[in-house]
Amino acid sequence: MTLCVGVAFKRVARSYWFDPGDIEALREGERVVVETSRGPELGVVKISQREVNEDELDSALRPVLRRSEFSDLERERENRATAKNALEICNEKVKDSHLPMKLLQAETTFDGSQVTIYFAAEHRVDFRELVREVSTAIKCRVMLHQVGARDQAKLVGGVGPCGLTLCCASFLTEFAPVSMKMAKDQSLFLNPVKYSGVCGKLMCCLRYEYEDGEPKPPKLPSIGEVVRTPEGQGKVVDLNLSTEIATVELFETFVELNFPVSQITIEKTTKCADCRGCSLDDLKHDLNE
Repeated sequence: MTLCVGVAFKRVARSYWFDPGDIEALREGERVVVETSRGPELGVVKISQREVNEDELDSALRPVLRRSEFSDLERERENRATAKNALEICNEKVKDSHLPMKLLQAETTFDGSQVTIYFAAEHRVDFRELVREVSTAIKCRVMLHQVGARDQAKLVGGVGPCGLTLCCASFLTEFAPVSMKMAKDQSLFLNPVKYSGVCGKLMCCLRYEYEDGEPKPPKLPSIGEVVRTPEGQGKVVDLNLSTEIATVELFETFVELNFPVSQITIEKTTKCADCRGCSLDDLKHDLNE
């Protein structure tokens, strides 16, 4: 077991493990300066000090240098001003060059040696000349990074169809794959447009009730299957996955009733134009007669 502390570098971002060293009682929400591959960076403690198994660590831990001081916060404010200035200059250069790209956000390393500008574009853009011009203007190293549709929504933010702030901009730290199969297995209306978010991709919330990537437990029947219920034979016309309640239309009375899946059994049936759930045994009996 290794003593670690989880630190994130943005408000909504993944946390990374660091070695707190001799710094005691680091609590969630504290600002700290840590050593990274890009040099010192200012971050926020998201996970307080705890023992972590070595198997959970991807690489050797880098140290927490110190709790943030007033000078660190002043430097952060200066870096934000530098990033804002770089974004404005870059935006002017983009307009002058008529490049097909949309600038989204800029950030500066803690030591002020590099500015990274994020942008969105439908195709790859040759921005080598743009980088040289912006670097000369702000006298600092500049990197441009193209992002996809989901990352664009995360950087810009917005309001989803539900009326709430976008999940990716409020609490999602990583994007998980989402497919229309998830909507189908939840008995939702299969219309990609209806389930597309502001980014144009399938909404992340389709995955929330789709547990462990499994369509449904094997014991649950599918819609259209013929089942045997305490009230007789019928066909499943609706299925609530969360409550495991099946709505069955009875063949004898054409009445729709709700049954827990534990009270129904799936039956083998024939397939004809007007299927009423005739069992194979009944069919053999009719043929023998």
